[in-house]
Amino acid sequence: MIVHPNGATMIRSLFATLFLLSVLPAKGDEPIGAGAADLPIFDAHIHYKEPAWGPFPPETVIEMFDRNGVAMALVSSTPDQGTIKLWEFAPARIVPELRPYRGNYGSGNWMDMIGMRGYLADRLDRYPHQGIGEFHVRAMDGADEALLRDVARMALERGIPVHIHSGAAPVQFFFDAEPELKVIWAHAGMSSPPSEVQAMMDKHERLFADTSFREGDILRGGGMDPDWRALLMRHADRFMVGSDTWVNGQWSRYDAIIEQNRAWLALLPRREAEMIAFRNAEALFKRKVTSGLLGKRK
Repeated sequence: MIVHPNGATMIRSLFATLFLLSVLPAKGDEPIGAGAADLPIFDAHIHYKEPAWGPFPPETVIEMFDRNGVAMALVSSTPDQGTIKLWEFAPARIVPELRPYRGNYGSGNWMDMIGMRGYLADRLDRYPHQGIGEFHVRAMDGADEALLRDVARMALERGIPVHIHSGAAPVQFFFDAEPELKVIWAHAGMSSPPSEVQAMMDKHERLFADTSFREGDILRGGGMDPDWRALLMRHADRFMVGSDTWVNGQWSRYDAIIEQNRAWLALLPRREAEMIAFRNAEALFKRKVTSGLLGKRK
């Protein structure tokens, strides 16, 4: 056998190349990087509550969406008039959902309101809400289970999801009540660890989640938390970005919130980043989400 004088060097180089190929991302799995800046965003967790109406009128909200590349948003409000106000101003940009809170009935006692079923049915008949929520169920112990079953039934009959702020047990309750229901888990469980979120999403194929308030968990030390990365990659077809403008301070820092979300999207491959940024919302709400909507209202 004839050996090239530089054969040993060539073989070492070959093995080094093969090693690099084994540890580097496969083609198509490279992070989207700077490309994340151009993704249209569907913000799946917006509130337009009454205290925001004065300092952040509808034209200001849409201007904020435009400069941050937010093409469309899922909006619920306390009271529901806020959602309708924003939807009437920019129907091409707003997906309305019905929050049951009004008057003195909010996150802690909304199930106690007399006439809640009639109120929900009336608003759903009058306006094109594409979800019921976001509403809180802090625990099933003491919850009005009959009302929650009716909420699930109303949503299923209309082919719309419920958007719930809770731990895992109330989410499980809704699937037990209506197995064909679609559920959006607000804040991806808020304080639930990735392992618990994964277990629920593995179990329920109709469970979606928005990532509002989880940005600080997803981004760690200049990179992505490995458990969150694994979860987002595993169920990239059911996560959506969210900001949660529950107080005016969130509106004031809206630019920073969206920037932080783009920072972790940039660490994902293009396919997964696009799905979470807007494609999952397109499929869930049957609305086309493109950058072409920026600067438009109708």
